[in-house]
Amino acid sequence: MSFALLYITHAGEDEARRICNVLLEQRLVACANLFPISSAYWWQGSITKDEEWVSLVKTSLSKVAAVEAAVEKLHPYQTPCIMQWTVKANAAYEAWINAEVGTKG
Repeated sequence: MSFALLYITHAGEDEARRICNVLLEQRLVACANLFPISSAYWWQGSITKDEEWVSLVKTSLSKVAAVEAAVEKLHPYQTPCIMQWTVKANAAYEAWINAEVGTKG
């Protein structure tokens, strides 16, 4: 069994919490971890440096497309960063994630 871990960047803490709360309320994700980061990236022809927030959200593989669609709808960035990894954890944790988002795995 496996599940998805999505890495999503946000402009600030309030935005990160707002988007994660929607994902949790809609049962698209079972868990969200948030933390501040310093970012440097190319944007519109120059290097940009920002303080951002990241959320790591956990969901079933079958919910990834719905999570991406919700984030793209809610996110203010023109090009939000939504990266996905397929990961494994202990069986009880994976079962909990799938139960919380309403899938069987």
